[in-house]
Amino acid sequence: MDALFSPHSINVIGYALRKEFLWLAAVFSGIVMCRAVYKITGLISLLCFNGYTKLRNMDKVEWKNRGFSTFHAIVASSASLYLLLFSDLFKEDSHDQLVINRTSTVSETILGVSIGYFLSDLAMIVWHFPALGGWEYVLHHGLSMFSIFLSLVSGQGQIYILMVLFSESTTPFVNLRWYLDIAGQKSSNLYICNGIFLFLGWLQGFFSSSSFSPTCLFTLTR
Repeated sequence: MDALFSPHSINVIGYALRKEFLWLAAVFSGIVMCRAVYKITGLISLLCFNGYTKLRNMDKVEWKNRGFSTFHAIVASSASLYLLLFSDLFKEDSHDQLVINRTSTVSETILGVSIGYFLSDLAMIVWHFPALGGWEYVLHHGLSMFSIFLSLVSGQGQIYILMVLFSESTTPFVNLRWYLDIAGQKSSNLYICNGIFLFLGWLQGFFSSSSFSPTCLFTLTR
């Protein structure tokens, strides 16, 4: 009993509780972020896009859904790029741990926010099933959350999860393609340019994936 309440044990328990609180707060923040952007997307679209009011109700739902999908992609890919290339978290000899075991408050926060996003998106997919996606989307989101959760709890492989989250940088182009399509702009120069950037982004993701470990296979990009 004395060992259980020793200063070292109390510090370890307190540290674990702080970590769990950080994870829960990050997941909750991700959910709130998605809800807020969903609403804001609807308001901005109503004010700035004349064709928005002519869309079917389900198209409006998907329009707003892709709004917070785009926002999450920008946040997740930007944070991943910073952590992978510009911070010293994964730089050689910057820490004593192996690269695969390195974590930080920022990386754990991004993983938690991403879980919140996948939970929010999965909830909408299930609620409107199959209008926003079939079983392949359910499987995709389930595997994504599972892999991120494992990395978060174990503290391992976060560098690989961040690599996959960086490939979310193609999501805004995927969503813009859908927006232009439903707006009747498939013949526009913007649609063509967007397709080129989307193709280049997929090439980048393909070549980057050659450096992934099997851990990354659990996480798929939308």
